Amino acid sequence: MAFPDTLGLFAAFLLGLFASGHCLAMCGGISAALGIATGRDAHGRTRLDLLVGYQLGRIASYALAGLLIGGLLGGLIAQLDAAPVRQTLRIGSAAALALAALVLLGRLRDPGARLGHRAWRRLAPLGRRLFPVNSLPKALAFGAIWGWMPCGFVYTVLLMASLSARPLQAAAVMLAFGLGTLPALLATGIGAQRALAWSQRPALRRSAGVALMACAALVLAGPWLGAQFPGLHAWLPADCL
Repeated sequence: MAFPDTLGLFAAFLLGLFASGHCLAMCGGISAALGIATGRDAHGRTRLDLLVGYQLGRIASYALAGLLIGGLLGGLIAQLDAAPVRQTLRIGSAAALALAALVLLGRLRDPGARLGHRAWRRLAPLGRRLFPVNSLPKALAFGAIWGWMPCGFVYTVLLMASLSARPLQAAAVMLAFGLGTLPALLATGIGAQRALAWSQRPALRRSAGVALMACAALVLAGPWLGAQFPGLHAWLPADCL
């Protein structure tokens, strides 16, 4: 139970929101292509319900991954419930947050980008079997396949989520990350990329990176902070209390 409830959700959503540039590089081409290949309404416009269906399917896959990994790790941690294990999980959580912060600050390149492009070549044929996407079930199914495309940011958040060692909390963290990425990818699908310019401002990205680094420090200092400031209990990892 190394990862805090409120802090984990906040950090995951913040990372998803300000990783828009990365999301557009990794998935923006897919989202834009789907905007072209998706069924049209009576006025010849891309059906918004299908574009939303893609994103809901993708985010559902994130949550499912968190549920599965969190459940597996949670079962293992339950058998190894000891102070050194909890300390290791807390350090791992802080390290994952710091890694995400360094990417947002531009100090580190996403290590999963190249892997993601290669993996999509294998996953794409499965998605193409659903074309033409002219119904909501097909859109949800394609989005669910899309959600398993390897991505460095997804891996980072999945690591943070899994370290909670609680299936529902891990799923909630992945859901928060997915909701953070939703504006960027949905806007790309409807051709409104210019609306995302705010998320690419260097000052805002740096601020988000600093906030995530502060979250990492908060996790590391959890036991001491919990003892000194009882009001922070709702934000701190359970094992810090």
